[in-house]
Amino acid sequence: MRTILFWFRNDLRLHDQRALQQAIAHAQTHNQALLLVYVHEPIQDEPTAWGFRRMGGHRRWFVADALQDLQTSLKAMGQPLVLLHGSAADVLPACARLVQSDTVFCEDIAAPEEEAQVQALISAGLTVKTLWQSSLIEPDALPFAAENMPQVFTEFRQRIESARLKPVAPLPGPTQLLSPPNDNLIALNTLPGFTDNPFTLLQAHTEVDSQDHSNVRSNLPYTKGQFRGGETSALAHLQNYLTPPWPDRYKQTRNALQGEHTSSLWSPWLATGAVSARRIWADLHAYEQTHGSNDGTYWLWFELLWRDNFRMLHLQHGPQLYTARGLSSLPKPKHFPKDFQRWCSGQTGEAIVDAGMRELAATGFTSNRMRQIVASYLVHDLSCDWRAGAAWFESQLVDFDVCSNQGNWLYISGRGTDPRMGRRFNPTKQTQYHDPHGHYRKIWL
Repeated sequence: MRTILFWFRNDLRLHDQRALQQAIAHAQTHNQALLLVYVHEPIQDEPTAWGFRRMGGHRRWFVADALQDLQTSLKAMGQPLVLLHGSAADVLPACARLVQSDTVFCEDIAAPEEEAQVQALISAGLTVKTLWQSSLIEPDALPFAAENMPQVFTEFRQRIESARLKPVAPLPGPTQLLSPPNDNLIALNTLPGFTDNPFTLLQAHTEVDSQDHSNVRSNLPYTKGQFRGGETSALAHLQNYLTPPWPDRYKQTRNALQGEHTSSLWSPWLATGAVSARRIWADLHAYEQTHGSNDGTYWLWFELLWRDNFRMLHLQHGPQLYTARGLSSLPKPKHFPKDFQRWCSGQTGEAIVDAGMRELAATGFTSNRMRQIVASYLVHDLSCDWRAGAAWFESQLVDFDVCSNQGNWLYISGRGTDPRMGRRFNPTKQTQYHDPHGHYRKIWL
């Protein structure tokens, strides 16, 4: 009996999983088995050009937690989750040969490395069927072609709202799954890089003792029950936040540096795909139907559209977003390694910046406002290369998302689509506005 492979990427959930549903339908039509796989790429364990490991301990732990939650859900439906360490270009074809498969289904991710992974599988002789499923609005539903997208977010948002576009309803999770290829399951543990433990796969346990993962000061204590990785926690947190008065206050509280319920904190689960943007929108819309809409609920929609915008930018510009100049004609950025290291370790001497960088290192998280402040300081005050800052955020953030991270750093550095050619945040003014009594600085310094 032949098998269809489904490759989980940044979509670690069962609800609103159109790519998985497509794989199930294909397997049913062709009377094939179904095998679910996740791959951890070795490049994540290697040092970057800037001198630190690409995927830090915080994200390793959170992703491992999400995989463990997914394992539990799949096991209840009779399906294992095959965990493989190695290049997808090597381990997926090897897995396919073992279970007599020639077709892989997965989500479509419009970032250069992720697209290269798909091309490598095709070069290895596999048929790869990708499906876009990470945004609120589908690219082909936009009131303009993705390649002709407005360069400024405001116009992007206004044209979507003028067209009265709404996301399609999210799909429920499957109630049952097809059987795995039972004759070959035992042989899977002979595959190079095979493990059945997500924490072993991501080397998450090796770093936990050296980091304060239970940090009581954290805005996102991700080892605690309600903030743990995975679909179960994601959906529980979504309902917890969509309770009056928190969504109604979002616009007023979103720039707070510290405090419970000041932000939605949806980003870590969105980044791993443990919750879909369309599921969030559907639940937010239901909240508005019951409790009424206001500036707070609108601003949550507004932020989800920003996330969409960064995804569509990748469809429009692709690898150019990763070049030194970005989309600008600015000269190649300078870089000062010693200043960059002081920034990373929170030793710049600028108190608000140092507090933010120490929070990030200790917890894997910091508020959106603080991310803008520290990014601006690195680029505009220390005159360092924005790509180094983007790489440090990728390493440290528990909610790292390739499209949003790249888009935000381009925005701050003036190398994206922002007509103001960069955003400098004056640290003195930001301190006066957002930490006038020194509460945040006292916590982290």
